[in-house]
Amino acid sequence: IVFGDWSSDVCSSDLSADEIVASAVEAMALGYGTVVMQSGEDYGVKADWLAEVIRRIKGLGDIAVTLSLGERSMDEMALWRRAGADRYLLRFETSNRRLYETIHPARNGEYSDRIALLRALRALGYEIGSGVMIGIPGQSWADLANDIVTFGELDLDMIGVGPFIPHPATPLARDFDAMRLPQGEQVPNNELTTCKVVALTRLACPDANIPSTTALATINKTDGRELGLMRGANVVMPNVTPVKYRTLYEIYPAKACIDETARQCNACISNRIRSIGRHPGQGRGDSARYHLAVNTGGASRKEGCP
Repeated sequence: IVFGDWSSDVCSSDLSADEIVASAVEAMALGYGTVVMQSGEDYGVKADWLAEVIRRIKGLGDIAVTLSLGERSMDEMALWRRAGADRYLLRFETSNRRLYETIHPARNGEYSDRIALLRALRALGYEIGSGVMIGIPGQSWADLANDIVTFGELDLDMIGVGPFIPHPATPLARDFDAMRLPQGEQVPNNELTTCKVVALTRLACPDANIPSTTALATINKTDGRELGLMRGANVVMPNVTPVKYRTLYEIYPAKACIDETARQCNACISNRIRSIGRHPGQGRGDSARYHLAVNTGGASRKEGCP
């Protein structure tokens, strides 16, 4: 559910609590075992209000709730965990600290350390998801290799890697050419490189959930999702955000599935999965590593992917 898109996603802080819960009900009716509530780093989304929404969704039945709300305080994230949230998605974007600070200027002088925040989320009992964008201007091949190593070091339950698609109204689009590294050093933001990173991530972290992203489907509307699944991804994220809100979440131009209803999106993605000889899964989609750790009291969780 996007209030600001990740398994089934709902959009915009304009969504009321009732609309969000209704979208979760629709997701369950379509057979989804998890919903993702996502926004930008919007501090207009109040912690107590969201905690009550989480409780209402968890009261619907056995459904996992994933949050993707950017950097919030430890008190807020602990509150949402107590309310029943199961997972938290927070991309660290790049393991290159200098590049990170370039694309994430300090907010009110506050130091941002998403790696530390992911570890703190793990300590709160969340499944943790993270990832990077492929082809950020200024991203080198060494940076990208270190990103994959970092996935393993963080022992991530979910890893999202997708191509960087600049929005024309953003500083990164404006400065794209000036920030790019010389030819041969700059990672391209194309489909081939993204699929290679998906494959390498699967080899490095065989038990993680890896989505075939909407961004991949946007740069290749014909079979981008299918190619992602064939190269190591095992998750797709049909959108259940009410159609009237989807255009408000234009994080990049020509975003895929912007005008489909939840039922149309479900039929489309189900057909795409079957077209490559596979079948949609059922259940909450807990990561294999997290499920094993919970059922053994955490004793089996090792630092780093095998």
